[in-house]
Amino acid sequence: MKQGKLTVVVKELSGGHFHVKTLIIFSLSMLFFIFVLGMFINDRTRKLLTSDDLFPQLKAFPSVSPWPPSSHCQCNFSLSSHLLPLSFSNPRGLLLKDYTAPKELWHSMSDEELFWQASMVPRIVKYPYNRTPKVAFMFLTKGRLPFAPLWETFFKGHDGFYSVYLHAAPDFKNEPPESSVFYKRKIPSQAVEWGKPTMVDAERRLLANALLDFSNERFVLLSESCIPLFNFTTVYSHLVNSNHSFVSSFDDPRNVGRGRYNKQMWPTVTLSDWRKGSQWFEVHRKLAIEIVSDPTYYPVFKDFCLPPCYTDEHYLATLVTKVGPGMNSNRTITWVDWSTGGPHPTTFVRKDVTENFLIRLRNGFNCTYNGGMSSICHLFARKFHPSTLEPLLKIAPALFGFNT
Repeated sequence: MKQGKLTVVVKELSGGHFHVKTLIIFSLSMLFFIFVLGMFINDRTRKLLTSDDLFPQLKAFPSVSPWPPSSHCQCNFSLSSHLLPLSFSNPRGLLLKDYTAPKELWHSMSDEELFWQASMVPRIVKYPYNRTPKVAFMFLTKGRLPFAPLWETFFKGHDGFYSVYLHAAPDFKNEPPESSVFYKRKIPSQAVEWGKPTMVDAERRLLANALLDFSNERFVLLSESCIPLFNFTTVYSHLVNSNHSFVSSFDDPRNVGRGRYNKQMWPTVTLSDWRKGSQWFEVHRKLAIEIVSDPTYYPVFKDFCLPPCYTDEHYLATLVTKVGPGMNSNRTITWVDWSTGGPHPTTFVRKDVTENFLIRLRNGFNCTYNGGMSSICHLFARKFHPSTLEPLLKIAPALFGFNT
């Protein structure tokens, strides 16, 4: 009886040992299968994620070299096309000059994005490259520039010392020849109405686009009816060496001055803050950044400075008294004749353009410059009819010394 029980126990143990071995073999087989399957999935996933066909839109964004360069880091940065209006066609990646002096002006940024980017200020004062200060010539125009040939002569031979920006009507598609200094210099624009806040919107848009070039140090607003009164060297030297900006700003007690103040602007803008001035200004970089990054005063002007209050005559004039009174000369460098009265200045026609007339505009005034007296008070003049181009081309180059 005992021998039979022992035999049964041995058989049960033998059968259990068999099941244990089977279980171990099966488990090892499953682990091996899972390992092989994992390797296969990992390889397929890696190939899929590195394929250009998965995200074809990323082809336009090459790798960006770290800046400043470092031998200890290899980094790739993903850049938004809405925030960097730069050309990404360079297969070697973006260079420092692409950030500091973008060649392509066209971009898809909204004004909000543009002003945000333009308001960035480096905290390190010393530039990491050889920087030549440039003057940004910003033309606010409806369409073509009738005095383009005169300006071409003015700019000739001075590459690297200036930048040109055009704010034309959105539907204006005409492009000058590739040899022109105005070729592909139009910025993304919006419709502008005379006497409306959209005029100042356009001015701020020009400033913001020009600020994207870190070499631009001075910024001058011009119209299609403006002409230069001196050669480029004189204009450049006068602006770059000036200690002040040139924004016309004064307290006008008349109805066309204080009379346009809206009490709803209080307390952000008070009557004692209120100023009037010319639309045509010139500012240095620090003040330009203040203008495009202003979150306080401009919204008040847009809401409450409506005709017969004109934003382009009061906003900048008032702003400089609030954010930088010591940075401004309180005068304009663009001569305009308001002697005939009315809402628009005198327009000069062909018969008005004589050598004596131009000499008077150049030397017929006295003003202060960097604390001293100067006879160079206006560097530009307006308002000239297109018919004056021919006599200007005959008289101005030799008189103004365009070839010196």
